[in-house]
Amino acid sequence: MKTIVFIGTSKSGSSREAIKAAESLGYFTVLFTNNEKQFQQRKEYADVHKMMLVDITNMDAMRKAIHTLQKTQLSIICIVSFTDPYVHTASQLCDEFCQSYTQSKAIASMENKEATRQHLQKFEFTPKFAILQANKVSELPKMSFPLIVKSPKSTGSKDVLLALNKKQLNLHITTLQEKYPKDTIMIEEYIDGPQYLVETIIHNGKPHLIAVIEQDITQGKRFIITGYTVLANIPPKMQEALQDIAESITNAFQLKNGAMHLELRQTKAGWKLIEINPRISGGAMNHMLQAAFGFSLVKETLKLLTGEKPNIEPLHRRFVYTKYLVVDRKGILERVTGRNKAKNSRGVVEVYIKPRRGTLLIPPLSMGHRYAYVIATGNTKHEAKRNAYSAAKKIHFHMRTI
Repeated sequence: MKTIVFIGTSKSGSSREAIKAAESLGYFTVLFTNNEKQFQQRKEYADVHKMMLVDITNMDAMRKAIHTLQKTQLSIICIVSFTDPYVHTASQLCDEFCQSYTQSKAIASMENKEATRQHLQKFEFTPKFAILQANKVSELPKMSFPLIVKSPKSTGSKDVLLALNKKQLNLHITTLQEKYPKDTIMIEEYIDGPQYLVETIIHNGKPHLIAVIEQDITQGKRFIITGYTVLANIPPKMQEALQDIAESITNAFQLKNGAMHLELRQTKAGWKLIEINPRISGGAMNHMLQAAFGFSLVKETLKLLTGEKPNIEPLHRRFVYTKYLVVDRKGILERVTGRNKAKNSRGVVEVYIKPRRGTLLIPPLSMGHRYAYVIATGNTKHEAKRNAYSAAKKIHFHMRTI
């Protein structure tokens, strides 16, 4: 039986949608997970045909599990992950056990922000940056404030800190050194301007822009993205500039097949690359794109990774806005009200509530602390945003203060 092995998944979002897409394509689905809670909730993962408790941080443990699968009637066509930080791990195993259509070395560089910056430093879209070596006293770079201080391994806005002055810079450096004593620290110029997400699929060395998404950023203790606008049509000048950047990155990493998303800011000096990830964005992204264009990007990515030609021609074009909900105080969730009212609101495509009763909710320190979202469509981007906000206002988290 033709089988796709998935390494890790969230309960919802792009990584889970990918497993459902594999099932719809006729594959037997296997999930390697080290999350025992997923075993306890096994009935909620009907699209996972076989779930295996494996240490997914241990390559040898996964190799042993793959050998076990191969002794059965399962023919492993692809090993893949749609979650950080296992995209590279999956591509390495795919190199060993399958006919791989990805490039694990390129993915490894793209997952590491330091390697990415150094690989792309000659391009104008790369911001000014400096690297502080681990366990070494280094001179601070002569760069103007404000500055961004981060770990090269940061994901989901974790360990990305804003320094407005030298005192804050030294504090953030000390914090990251204590947390990651063996890792380098990156210091980058702070880029001001509207931020965009560019979802891209690469087929036979040619990058195709799937979508351009405006991001709304809420700045508290961390930079948290709380709103996404999927543009129904990309303005020609923007399309040309972003296509050039995608092609430069594709050529620099010598990419042949795969998916990636770019985070960029538009400035007076041109586009600046914030980061790259070698996969579709997580969270509600696949559902957003499906609402906007009528096809599933995770499904087409799986087709690409199994040697088929992806079909990325839009069936329609709609403006879509997704509003994420966060909380402004700490507390234990007692109940959520307004879900059905939100679902029945104008233009709403989907409402998702993540936490269950009894969950501790906190103000956001990472993207994982976004607790619900509303996806809505509209004839214009402003109408889509208005519809999503109107529905989101009907959802209330009732919490017990602790």
